[in-house]
Amino acid sequence: MSDFAVIWDWLAFAIRWTHVVTAICWIGSSFYFVALDLGLRKVPGLPAGAHGEEWQVHGGGFYHIQKYLVAPERMPDHLIWFKWESYMTWISGAALLMVTYWAGSELFLIDPAKMELAPWQAILISAGSLSIGWLVYTNLCKSRLGETPTLLMLLLFVLLMVMGWSYNQVFTGRATMLHLGAFTATIMTANVFFVIMPNQRIVVADLKAGRPADPKYGKIAKLRSTHNNYLTLPVVFLMLSNHYPLAFANEYNWVIAGLIFLMGVTIRHFFNSMHAGKGNLWWCWAVTAILFVVAMWISTAPMLRQTVEESEARVLTPTQQAMVDAPGWDGAYGAVMGRCSMCHSREPSYDGIHTAPKGVLLETPDDITRAAREIYIQAGVTNAMPPANASFMEPDERRAIVEWYRALPQGLALLN
Repeated sequence: MSDFAVIWDWLAFAIRWTHVVTAICWIGSSFYFVALDLGLRKVPGLPAGAHGEEWQVHGGGFYHIQKYLVAPERMPDHLIWFKWESYMTWISGAALLMVTYWAGSELFLIDPAKMELAPWQAILISAGSLSIGWLVYTNLCKSRLGETPTLLMLLLFVLLMVMGWSYNQVFTGRATMLHLGAFTATIMTANVFFVIMPNQRIVVADLKAGRPADPKYGKIAKLRSTHNNYLTLPVVFLMLSNHYPLAFANEYNWVIAGLIFLMGVTIRHFFNSMHAGKGNLWWCWAVTAILFVVAMWISTAPMLRQTVEESEARVLTPTQQAMVDAPGWDGAYGAVMGRCSMCHSREPSYDGIHTAPKGVLLETPDDITRAAREIYIQAGVTNAMPPANASFMEPDERRAIVEWYRALPQGLALLN
């Protein structure tokens, strides 16, 4: 099981690498086509049905691009579809959610100070909420609200705020932000899979059959694409937030997320207006800066977490108790308490550290057993922690951590 922990960590790294690369491809193509669409120029001599054209230069060559609002008169022989960037971003993200938050639910997902949950219960809430969110959103879009895009966007914002608050009543702070990002990304990818691509296929089928294409399908797809455009930057922030406790480790993290969604709108509005030739709306950056300062101020609100006394009084789960009873516990516990807890505490005593790095607490048996695999990888197998060995952890102490973890009963290392 100890060797499996190393393999598991490399698996998570590989999935995260895939997720980042595919997200770059998806976001890059999305931003490119939005800028292209807004910058199209109507000039004399355009083919029938063409809405506009754009000339671009890149890589030593010139590109001449024309857009048809509905479709050209005939289907081209070669047609490129932009879909796998979105699909693979979501698939790799879902895999990363499973590997990190589901498999490590006792550390990263469940917060006993908020709600006592078994791992299977937390995982069920995690998976179910993503599906329910899409169903609510898409039915709003299909209703009469689809004819009033601004009102629909406001309701989408309210939906996201409600989900952020709800997640924060159940999960850890970092899981709250991550799940709100996954909730939003699920909506975005589902827009591509269930709406945008099927509508494009209908238009293509009409062209092949010699039927005139119905412009309503393009209109519907455009609405969903617009939503994706404004949601992209907040999703990136939410995915990065788990590295910054000031963003996730307080009871108003869902409010911070709401401010970030508004910042995503102001930033994209600036660039969309610029690409459309409507000028540079510099006030957008002023509003963005104000929202960011407010988010910084809110991040200093009190942390919502168990106190040391509450953590010590909490009854350990059977898995945690087996870890405490395993050979070598005393040595590993002493090493962590002596070399790690001065930073990873509710009130860090190490100079310059104001909040526990990544929100990971290591002050009680409950804390330490919940983080066993991370301790093993970060301070046992590798010397990543403490950073630059700032607390002077000795080789014997690292060995004690490794020997304890490898002595765990078969299967416990996987469960942790």
